[in-house]
Amino acid sequence: MPTSIRLEPEIEARLNALAARTGRTKAYYLRELIANGLDDLEDYYAAVEVSERIRRGEERTYLSEDVRRELGLDD
Repeated sequence: MPTSIRLEPEIEARLNALAARTGRTKAYYLRELIANGLDDLEDYYAAVEVSERIRRGEERTYLSEDVRRELGLDD
């Protein structure tokens, strides 16, 4: 799927330099960044959602001492 994005001049210069230095295309590195960074972004936003639910009192939390005791880890 073709997509276009606008990059800050400094970022584009860095991307151009990397592509020139390695002989790969800018598109290659953009695909790599997206593929490798998408998991991190998904994890981050999932954590933000849970944090918001905790802040609103909609998510149950547990003390580590209670979890350790329940799992028998303090024995």
